[in-house]
Amino acid sequence: MVTASAPRLICFNKPYGVLSQFTAEGRWRGLKDFIDVPGVYVAGRLDADSEGLLLLTNDGQLQARISDPRHKMEKTYWVQVEGVPDEAALSRLREGLQLNDGPTRPARARSMPEPAALWPRDPPVRFRQHIPTSWIELAIAEGRNRQVRRMTAAVGHPTLRLIRAAIGPYALDGLAPGAWRWSAAEASDR
Repeated sequence: MVTASAPRLICFNKPYGVLSQFTAEGRWRGLKDFIDVPGVYVAGRLDADSEGLLLLTNDGQLQARISDPRHKMEKTYWVQVEGVPDEAALSRLREGLQLNDGPTRPARARSMPEPAALWPRDPPVRFRQHIPTSWIELAIAEGRNRQVRRMTAAVGHPTLRLIRAAIGPYALDGLAPGAWRWSAAEASDR
């Protein structure tokens, strides 16, 4: 059983258009529209125009371990891109590449089919009739501002849709957009 003072970890599937904060701003909604648990805070962030796994906790040490780049907790993304990246583009992502704020660390990158049980995005991704799209899985152990989007653009394949599938051992695992659950790892410790 989780008590009010026990460490808590929430896995949330953040929909498109939701900020990584409880208060809304402008056209973007806030987390308070989805999560009504007092005393939890976001561990890391995910841009409003990105979707997927967002972790929240009431444990400051766990929050730091998840969000601090010094701990190198790997984040895995499913990225829908314009075009079909060839092996040379994927290799550049794997080796690390130069962005305007310095070189990236090497990443894991591979082509993948469209994720199974993928939910529709609201609003839908804008498609161009004569430009194909494809999916890649990209795993990085750093988290610069809009890094994944800048990396795919640097290899000639702009990001159309970005879904964070996992952070370290925590994963979406079928969690519906806008839904949350206590982490299975956290719950098993109680």
